[in-house]
Amino acid sequence: MTINALILCTHNSARSVLAEAMLNHWAQQLGKNVRAHSAGSAPSGRINPFALEVLAEAGIDTQGYRSKSWDDFAVDSAPTLDIVITVCDSAAAETCPVFVGRAGEQPVRVHWGYPDPSHAEGGEPGKRRAFELTRQAIGYRMLQLLALPLATLDRMALQSALQAVGRS
Repeated sequence: MTINALILCTHNSARSVLAEAMLNHWAQQLGKNVRAHSAGSAPSGRINPFALEVLAEAGIDTQGYRSKSWDDFAVDSAPTLDIVITVCDSAAAETCPVFVGRAGEQPVRVHWGYPDPSHAEGGEPGKRRAFELTRQAIGYRMLQLLALPLATLDRMALQSALQAVGRS
């Protein structure tokens, strides 16, 4: 059974796409049956070029990724979601989207906040560095997620384990 994770942010242009790509990359590398998706409550319609750049520099395929609406995951034909992770920066008073999803669907929901690298200072070098640091931080948490015994954890245990990952 495939574990489907949806990573949300407001614009689906940077952090959520980095998370989707990192989780899919590591799941494939480790032979884990996990599939990541990303979306936004108000998608920008484009992925930040710095996000694509740092992913490509890390050897991660960027083909097929696009900025999309969370509405894509509220239709009957969408994959059943097991996990929903928000990655907006609530510490910076950034509004995090609250995904309702489909009736009857009850994914485990957690928040793993990251500062928005697109707001980094220092011109292009500063933004590049911020995007790379964000990619690394997200990648680390995605590896921790994949280290969990996902197939054997009940909903409460998964919630607790993912919250612990978010605190690390």
